[in-house]
Amino acid sequence: MTSTGSTDITIYQAYLPHDDAQAAIAFYRDTLGFEVRKHVEYGDMHWITVGPPGQPDTSIVLHPPTADPGITDDERRVVAEMMAKGTYAGINLATPDVDATFERLQAGSDDRVDVVSEPTDQPWGVRDCALRDPAGNMIRIFEVK
Repeated sequence: MTSTGSTDITIYQAYLPHDDAQAAIAFYRDTLGFEVRKHVEYGDMHWITVGPPGQPDTSIVLHPPTADPGITDDERRVVAEMMAKGTYAGINLATPDVDATFERLQAGSDDRVDVVSEPTDQPWGVRDCALRDPAGNMIRIFEVK
């Protein structure tokens, strides 16, 4: 299949798991500065939609990772183990100044920022930093000018 023009497909939502709704809200709203757009509760489960201000058409849905009724107890255990190690999910974000963003995140974190790597020039030509959210999700922030 050959592309003959621009696409009208955009990124609408990405999903990341969370295991503590209040910690997730504090991190994404208070630390990253995202808006909380929806917070849906069903029993003790929470689906939280967040997104960057000024980008209403792009969101992250923070979801309970084991809410699917088809998931087995063994699969729930594996998911919980992978989340604890930070290997289950991640997302790449972008900013025009990764150093300033990293400093802002560090200054206002109240220990919510688990730094994996400080801003670094990567051998593949980008500058980025990496951190984990309270659920262990890997968040890389790339400098994009």
